Amino acid sequence: MNRFFAIKTTANQERVVANLMEMAVKKYELGVYSILAPKELKGYVIVEAEKMEDLLKAIRGLPHVKGVVKGEVNFSEIEHFLTPRKAAEQIKEGFTVEIISGPFKGELAVVKRVDEAKNEITVELIEAVVPIPVTVKADHVRVVDKKEEEV
Repeated sequence: MNRFFAIKTTANQERVVANLMEMAVKKYELGVYSILAPKELKGYVIVEAEKMEDLLKAIRGLPHVKGVVKGEVNFSEIEHFLTPRKAAEQIKEGFTVEIISGPFKGELAVVKRVDEAKNEITVELIEAVVPIPVTVKADHVRVVDKKEEEV
C-alpha cells in the first residue's frame, strides 16, 4: 500500500527539489509514484511512496532538502490540492489584475464583479479616462494585488 510523506525544503525551492527527486527516482528505479509541489504549500513537497527507504534514497544528497516530516500525511489532507479550481473562484471583487491576453493585454484593471458559473470577471481599466466595465474570462487575467478596494 502506498503512503504519503512530507519533505521539508528551502522556501521557493520546492519545484527544484521535485525535479531532482524525479531524476533520482528514474535513475535508481525507486518505488516513488508521485511528487506534489503545490504553490500554496511553501517549503514542503508531498511524496507518494511505497516505503520510507525509497523516499530517503530519492532525497539523499539533494540540495534544498531540510528533512522528512515525522509521520505520514493522510490523503484527505492533500486531496484539495489535486482538484482543479476555476480561475474565477480565486479572484475577488476589488482585486487589481493585469489582463494577459486579448485587446487589453498588459492593462491593469480593478475587479468589479465575479461570475464563477461562467468563469468570467467584469473589470474596470485603471488607465481609462472614462471607467468602462469590460468582461473577460478569468483565465485571461493575473492577480497583481489582492487588497480589496475600499468602497
